[in-house]
Amino acid sequence: MNAILAAALFLPLFPLSMVFTVLYRRLPHPLARSLLLLVWPQVGLSVLPAPSAAGGWLGGWALASAGLYALRLLSVRELGIWTAQLAVTLWALLWLLPAAEPVQLRLQALALSLPLVLLAWAAQHLVRRHGAAHADVPGGLGTGAPRLAGVLALVVLCAVAVPPAAPFAVLLEVVRHVAPGMALALLLIALLWSWAGLRLLQGLLVGPPPRAPQRDLARPAVLVYALLVVACALLGVYLLGGAG
Repeated sequence: MNAILAAALFLPLFPLSMVFTVLYRRLPHPLARSLLLLVWPQVGLSVLPAPSAAGGWLGGWALASAGLYALRLLSVRELGIWTAQLAVTLWALLWLLPAAEPVQLRLQALALSLPLVLLAWAAQHLVRRHGAAHADVPGGLGTGAPRLAGVLALVVLCAVAVPPAAPFAVLLEVVRHVAPGMALALLLIALLWSWAGLRLLQGLLVGPPPRAPQRDLARPAVLVYALLVVACALLGVYLLGGAG
């Protein structure tokens, strides 16, 4: 039981998930947030007794946590909070994966965390330019800062498991191995992810052009983001190939 509670802290399940979300909000620097996003689920896998695609009360707990945070995403407008809550709902998938080699499980955890790291850095760009990474603060990024807007759109879509991004491969692996009822629930949760992502992007990108000129993202930074998004897609393709 102690191992399960420790795993529920690091592969966050509600209400223990609040420890992660509060900690994430109190780490303002994107490097610290990136390390947290990469390391936190890996610690959880180290103490998790074994994933179980058979369901049971642990599977139900994970599914309920994923659904709760997916619903909460719909009302969140601040990108940092949104990233932390998306992490919780994505990492719940790790509880439902079939038994596999430890290396495979850690790769799947990395597949879920990598787009979240990109979101953490994208939020920092918004903070530097507008003082906050809030959907109602910049507005009109699609016309005022098109390169930053394009990066935000790609990273958000990658994070909400749009194929062939890496989180989609993990979602598909879980759906293939759980009971039909749980698979349907997971697909509905994934629909909520996409809905929440589009709502967030609408607030950030759509709107009248700003009166004052906006400082756009530098081209070298755009290239780095593009390479990392491609890497995320290639990781997804690799995981899909392994699942097949």
